Amino acid sequence: MDFAINHISTPKLSVQDFFAMVRRLGSDKVEIRNDIPDVMNTLAPGEVKAAAEAAGVTILSINALYPFNVWSGDLPARAETMADYAAACGAKALVMCPLNDGTSVSRDDLVEALKNMAPILRERGLTGLVETLGFPVSSMRTKAEAIAAVEAAGGADVYKLMHDTFHHHLAGETEFFPEWTGLVHISGVTDPDVTVDDMLDAHRVLVDGDDRLENIPQIKALLAAGYDGPISFEPFAEEVHALDDPEAALRESIGFVTAGVKDTASAQ
Repeated sequence: MDFAINHISTPKLSVQDFFAMVRRLGSDKVEIRNDIPDVMNTLAPGEVKAAAEAAGVTILSINALYPFNVWSGDLPARAETMADYAAACGAKALVMCPLNDGTSVSRDDLVEALKNMAPILRERGLTGLVETLGFPVSSMRTKAEAIAAVEAAGGADVYKLMHDTFHHHLAGETEFFPEWTGLVHISGVTDPDVTVDDMLDAHRVLVDGDDRLENIPQIKALLAAGYDGPISFEPFAEEVHALDDPEAALRESIGFVTAGVKDTASAQ
């Protein structure tokens, strides 16, 4: 498997230290963010690009443009600023997340947003990674809905899906779209008491044997169906961010996922 690491896994590390850690873990692919940590608004893009080149890592994406499906207010300007930064720092894609506050967004507005975003991405040679959020309050929960909107917007050349194992589970999705998938985010939920509808980003830890999200079956299904892209660790939980040795924890999770997928495949 082709593993990547999202900077939210180790938000206390500088980009230089983060990139160096990723290489020690045997990966050469990373994701940076504009929230936790806010690399985009604290470092010049040239500095990030130089650090990535020095470390020998590829920046897969910047997380995230939100809420991309409400094309009003300052969103168009923020979209251009983010795309400019991505192009300047050498990132390949922007992650795009829908409104997630209980407000519905019409299909027409979703399609219009995708139409408006497409030229911004095309002009800079970027991919838009459309991420559906499985939360009950999300305005776009399923990947089938996202694909239909991308097709209606004529954006198949510039958009791919983000398959997030957490959101896939929360939305109760059963269908996989490997041909549409540009990147996979993995994280686990181990709290035995929280219900699926009450799961939040704060519950998202590294994947281990207590995982309730069926990460191993999801990854196996994607790989079996032909997905051959990166699989990126994206834990949001404070308990992960506070670890004294996040590198060791990531190494252990990488080993668990690798062994789990291999064992599952061998049993077929």
